[in-house]
Amino acid sequence: MRYLIALFALLLAFPAAAAPIIGQPAPAFTGKDTLGNDRSLATYLGKTVVLEWTNHECPYVKKHYDSGNMQKTQEEAARDGVIWLRIISSGEGQQGYVMPEQANRIIAEEHAVATATLLDTTGDIGRAYAAKTTPHMFVIDPNGVLVYGGAIDDKPTSDVADVATAKNYVKTVLDDLKAGRPVSVGETKSYGCGVKYGTAESVEPAVAPAADPQSAPDAQ
Repeated sequence: MRYLIALFALLLAFPAAAAPIIGQPAPAFTGKDTLGNDRSLATYLGKTVVLEWTNHECPYVKKHYDSGNMQKTQEEAARDGVIWLRIISSGEGQQGYVMPEQANRIIAEEHAVATATLLDTTGDIGRAYAAKTTPHMFVIDPNGVLVYGGAIDDKPTSDVADVATAKNYVKTVLDDLKAGRPVSVGETKSYGCGVKYGTAESVEPAVAPAADPQSAPDAQ
């Protein structure tokens, strides 16, 4: 009985966030980046925006940075004037949690080419988007409408070799927007390590790994 009461209290304290709807306005947010600047989604109205949930300790994230895939996608997006915001929603004491100075060192080591990296230690932005995994990608069009949510590609593994033959969904969506075409893929199932929100809450991976994702298994 005590367990049930505690569980009920936990659910009241951390209600499940409704997933944002593709084709509807993207959830508004303001957060601090690693340099201490405020970053508000509203500031970027009129531009395409990519949101990337990340965790430098996650093997699925490492797959895309070690291969250069994420940086290449970021660079191509930047050339087209796309705003790219990386978001770290790891809570204090959780895997992937970083202070601003450490985050900036990691950004330099990864050679990330994002517009900014936001430190969402409260998990408010992550919950607003129902971000489940690292990576978990979202694309917002210049009208502020959410047009894509899901995986970066169609190879749900942590194997770097799979990048070469993968279909990059984010690139596909950005190419569609650039060409003025309807977005050909609006939603996919994200894969990776579960977002490590604060100690009272954790979101399970959207693609269940064979074992603890911290030990670098492939998703099943």
